[in-house]
Amino acid sequence: MKLPFTLDGGAAGKAALGLIVLQMDETLEAELRTVFNQPDIALFHTRIPSSEEITSQTLKKMEADLPSVAGLLPATRPLDVVGFGCTSGATVIGSEKIAALINEIHPEAKVTDPITAVIAALRSLNASKIGFITPYVAEVSAAMRDLLSKNGISVSQIASFEQSQDPVVARISPGSILDAIVQAGENENIDAIFVSCTNLRCFDIIEQAEEKIGKPVISSNQALAWHMLKLAGLPTISMGPGKLFAS
Repeated sequence: MKLPFTLDGGAAGKAALGLIVLQMDETLEAELRTVFNQPDIALFHTRIPSSEEITSQTLKKMEADLPSVAGLLPATRPLDVVGFGCTSGATVIGSEKIAALINEIHPEAKVTDPITAVIAALRSLNASKIGFITPYVAEVSAAMRDLLSKNGISVSQIASFEQSQDPVVARISPGSILDAIVQAGENENIDAIFVSCTNLRCFDIIEQAEEKIGKPVISSNQALAWHMLKLAGLPTISMGPGKLFAS
């Protein structure tokens, strides 16, 4: 018996979003799922090969794989936004280069990444002097600090867990991150705190941290989710944690 059927807009009736996740990332998908779990919004994931060791050299290697990995995202309808999920990788490769490589495969998609999103988020919150918390080794942290400075964001304080191994970063406890934010937030010369890295688990402590320090806290995953919603023309108010999703 042949069954009748009707067609609708599918799972992506409002928006089709793509997300490129690092092979070694254990955090990004779980946190973004809480933001994009909405009717008619589809979030499609793919993974890009990445090294356990986080250095400028290993991050740069992802550039060659970007077009083929982007090609694994569904293309049955044009993607509205594609997010590249690596803050340090976007810093080393360059946001414009990443966007160009992804647009070779998905020419109609708007493209963002965590560092681009963080800059947009800080501007939205009128925050130009920040405390910067990072898990990275010095060379990676310095490259990110320089990029922020070039975009008019002054890094008044920097603190790092100084880890080069991604599996270790994924296991830094939210309590340790909260303690780091509170300590950095004591600096009177900062407007906000930026906690970098998609593998750090921040969503559950962002609002608690903001209450303790009285300043906005921006994480890589929070900013990426917010910016993807913005670029897709979707509402952001109350869709995620923290002051960013209240503005």
